[in-house]
Amino acid sequence: MSFHIRDFDPARDKEAALSFIRGSQAYERQVEPDRRTDPQVADEYFPVLMQNVADKRGRIFVAEHDSKAIGWAAIIVEENMLFVVKEQRTYGYITELYVDEKSRSLGAGRALIAACEDEARRLGLGHVMIGVLTRSERTAEVYARAGYQPYTSELRKYL
Repeated sequence: MSFHIRDFDPARDKEAALSFIRGSQAYERQVEPDRRTDPQVADEYFPVLMQNVADKRGRIFVAEHDSKAIGWAAIIVEENMLFVVKEQRTYGYITELYVDEKSRSLGAGRALIAACEDEARRLGLGHVMIGVLTRSERTAEVYARAGYQPYTSELRKYL
C-alpha cells in the first residue's frame, strides 16, 4: 500500500479527524484508563485542537491512500520555561499522531513524524518533542525508531 503526506483540509478531513481522535482515545484507553471513549470526546476536542494549532503556529498533516485519509499528525510551537537556555527554549511539539489500525506498519507514522520534523526545521526550531504514555510500549518503540529518546518523566499519584 502506498500513501502520500499532505496538509490537513478542515472541510475535507473533519470526519477523518474525528475518527482519528476516537481511535487514538480507544488505543490509549488500553493502557491508560483515564482516556475518554464516549461519543462526544471527538466533537469536543476537535475545535480545541484546531484553536491550539492556530494559536501556536501549528500545522496538521494527513497520510492519504487512494484519496482516503489513513492517519494524521499535528505539530505546534511551544515555549519552555525560563530555566531552559534561550537557544533551546522554543521547540516543536507533536500533539497528535494516529494511523488507522489497518494501515499501521506501512511507514505512514514515520512519514507523518518526518513531516512534522520538516515543519519544525522550516520554522527554525532546533528540536521536537512528543509525549508517550509510559505503559504504551508499542508507541514508545515507534518513537524510539524515529530517533526520540526520553527527556523527562512525570510521576502521578492518585489520592
